[in-house]
Amino acid sequence: MTILNAITNILIGVIGLGIVVTVHEFGHFIAAKLTGIEVEAFSLGWGKAIFKHKFKKTEFRLSAFPVGGYCKMKGEEMFQQALNENSDEIPKDEGSLFAAHPLKRIFTYFMGPGFNFIFAIIALSLIWFFGFTTYTYENKIILVSEYQNANSEISYPADVAGLKSGDRIIEINGKTISSFYDCQNYISQYPDKTIPIVIDRNGKEIKTEITPKLDKSTGAGVIGVSAWIEPKIEWIKPDSAADLSGLQKGDLITKANGIKIQHQVQLASIIKQNPNKIEIEYLRNGQKKSAVLIPQINENNIPIIGLSFSGIEIKSPNLNIFQAFGKGTEETFSTLFLNIKSLSLFFKGIKVREAVAGPVKLTYYMGEAATGGFKSGLSEGFINFFRFLSLISVALGFMNLLPIPVIDGGMIVFNIVELILGRPPKTKSLYRYQMIGSFLIILLLLLSVFSDLNFIFS
Repeated sequence: MTILNAITNILIGVIGLGIVVTVHEFGHFIAAKLTGIEVEAFSLGWGKAIFKHKFKKTEFRLSAFPVGGYCKMKGEEMFQQALNENSDEIPKDEGSLFAAHPLKRIFTYFMGPGFNFIFAIIALSLIWFFGFTTYTYENKIILVSEYQNANSEISYPADVAGLKSGDRIIEINGKTISSFYDCQNYISQYPDKTIPIVIDRNGKEIKTEITPKLDKSTGAGVIGVSAWIEPKIEWIKPDSAADLSGLQKGDLITKANGIKIQHQVQLASIIKQNPNKIEIEYLRNGQKKSAVLIPQINENNIPIIGLSFSGIEIKSPNLNIFQAFGKGTEETFSTLFLNIKSLSLFFKGIKVREAVAGPVKLTYYMGEAATGGFKSGLSEGFINFFRFLSLISVALGFMNLLPIPVIDGGMIVFNIVELILGRPPKTKSLYRYQMIGSFLIILLLLLSVFSDLNFIFS
């Protein structure tokens, strides 16, 4: 990957992350306006304001650092004033945040995450309405165990469940499977849980159960299978080993060093064992041909031949606006429930440094998803971008609703306590409460920074 590609990915990711944060802050802004809380400033971006315009009582700003933004409500600084004056109560000027009824404050805090969910529903609904194409592989599988080191003692759930290479997974936990993407998607949701699975073996349906293993580096469930990909060439990298050997798009590789090739894993295994030279046979328009591959060794000492194989295209169904809205809503809440479910994984020994994504990793992956889509077309790029954006938006909304002091969820809890007590808690109680939250946030930031550094240097 070139430095230019990496910079492009990050820049696109920064724009995406900025959109998600701005949507969150706009939710607070709208809620404050509706409840009579004055908004002193609403900024796109952080840092020094490079443009200002005051409309009624709100100053709208465009700030120098274009990531996210903020919504400054009247009276937020009065909390610090009460602390400085050693006062038990926060001053309540008319139109200020702390002068509003607790229910109005709860609504204002909630609508930040609420707008994140609304954004995801709208974006995903539009994606379903306009339609999209998923590029994946068939639901035919290969057992990873057949190509691992002979001395390896790792056992995979697929082997335990009695699956075999060449099987087609057609159902997982009652869900119909039509592609390898479906297989990965459903399996990832059930780490350490036994679920029913149905396979097609040479036309015969076999029902069994499988317990996906927790991948501690990602938090996802895995069973130890790979997609069975026919070695028919779809794309060749210019000036690569494949290009220099004369291979072309559409060629079907049939043999490598005299061994019959059925799928890509066989070919990859032979290349790994013979990194200097591979003699291949292939079919081009039904005619047998041969060539010699001289792999190029990358910086990680891995032999690269520079080609990819054909997959399958799955087009989304034609939906009307109401059906699309239903699918968008379903997908948003499904993502939300997965976020809730993922919390339990922190108590199952996942590798937090690898599984937690910091802002650098998030922006990079978001940009990579978009640029990867743009290679297939403008619409594919935007679809990938906004689908990833929706996932991040739901995650941001969910994280902000956690009952952690300082963030929205913590402040909602604090205002619920005020409703129950019938009076606001003392200023010092709020201060101690927020100090706990600050410590937790700093801990999370440190984890994300270490995750980002690990990602950058790896």
